[in-house]
Amino acid sequence: MQIDGRGWGVRSLSTSSFIMGTGSSILSALQDLFWLSKSKVEKQLQIISVLQWVLTFLVMGIACTLILMYILCTDCWAIAALYLAWLVFDWNTPKKGGRRSEWVRNWAIWRYFRDYFPIRLVKTHNLLTTRNYIFGYHPHGIMGLGAFCNFSTEATGVSQKFPGIRPYLATLAGNFRMPILRDYLMSGGICPVNRDSIDYILSKNGSGNAIIIVVGGAAESLNCTPGKNSVTLRNRKGFVKLALRHGADLVPVYSFGENEVYKQVIFEEGSWGRWVQKKFQKHIGFAPCIFHGRGLFSSNTWGLLPYSKPITTVVGEPITIPKIDNPSQKEVDFYHSVYVDSLIKLFDKYKGRFGLPETEVLEVN
Repeated sequence: MQIDGRGWGVRSLSTSSFIMGTGSSILSALQDLFWLSKSKVEKQLQIISVLQWVLTFLVMGIACTLILMYILCTDCWAIAALYLAWLVFDWNTPKKGGRRSEWVRNWAIWRYFRDYFPIRLVKTHNLLTTRNYIFGYHPHGIMGLGAFCNFSTEATGVSQKFPGIRPYLATLAGNFRMPILRDYLMSGGICPVNRDSIDYILSKNGSGNAIIIVVGGAAESLNCTPGKNSVTLRNRKGFVKLALRHGADLVPVYSFGENEVYKQVIFEEGSWGRWVQKKFQKHIGFAPCIFHGRGLFSSNTWGLLPYSKPITTVVGEPITIPKIDNPSQKEVDFYHSVYVDSLIKLFDKYKGRFGLPETEVLEVN
C-alpha cells in the first residue's frame, strides 16, 4: 500500500516502495495538518477575542447588574453585599484617573484582537513628556474599535511608540455606574468623558497624559457606513475649550477603515427612526444603531462580529495650545479652526496610503 499526497489510496506495490512511500507521505500529511490546525486555531482565537469585546460593549454592564441583583437574593448575598460596599467606597475613582492595570493592557487576547482586522497605529511626530495632550479621535464608527485597541491596550505598542505618555480613552460616564464593567474598563486606562475626570487628569496627574476623546460621539455614529469618510466636528468645540483651560496640546487622530467594519441602516433626517435615535441620544447619552457585521461561523452570514477590514490609526502633529483660564469664544473658535484644518491635512496626506483615492474628500459636518 501507499499513501499519496492526493488522499488515502491503496495500491499494490513492492514492500520497499510501500515503506518509502508511506513514510514520506505521512510526514507530508502531518506537516500539512499541523500548519492548517495552527492557522485555524489562531483564527478562532481572533474571533473569540473580538466577540468578547463586542459582548462587553453591548451587554456586560446590564448582565453584571442583573447577576449582582440575583446573587443578593441567594445564600451568597454576602458576596454581593461586600462588592456593593466596595462600589460605594470606590465610586469616585473613575473621576480621578481610574485604576489602570499594565497586566490587563498586555493580555495576549488583545494581540489576537489586533490581528483579526488587523489594526495598526501610525506615529507621525514625537510627543513631549513635559506636556499634556487631548487627542481628537475620528471617526467614531459603531464601537470605536480602533480607539480601544490602540489606546486601551498595548497590542499596537502605544507605550513603545510614545514613551512616557499615558493614554486615557474617554467614554460615556454611564458605563462607570455599572458593576464589574467599570472595573474592567478602568483596568485598560478608560475614564469617563466628563469635566471632572478630564480636569483631574490634566491638572492633578502630572504631565505626559493624553486623553483620547471621540469628538463626534453618538451623533457621528449614526452616519457611519462603509465607504463614507465624514466627521461631526463643525460645532464640537468643548474639547478645544478644555485644552485652552489646561494648556493641553491638541492632536488630530484619524482612523482609516473604522467605518468599514460594520454595515448600518441609516435613517434620513426627519424620519421616525432618526427621531427615536436623537431622543435616546439626548436623554441617555447614546444613540441606538441598527447594524450588522458577519456571523460567528461564516463571513457570508449576518451577525455581531465586525468584518475583518484593516483599521489604520494615524496620530497627527500636535498643535501647541496656550493656557488660558477663561478663554473667549473668539479664542476657542480660532484654535478650533486650526484643529479642523490640521485634521483635513492629516486625512489628505495619508488617504492614498491606506486604500482611498486621491480624490476622496473628508466631509466635516
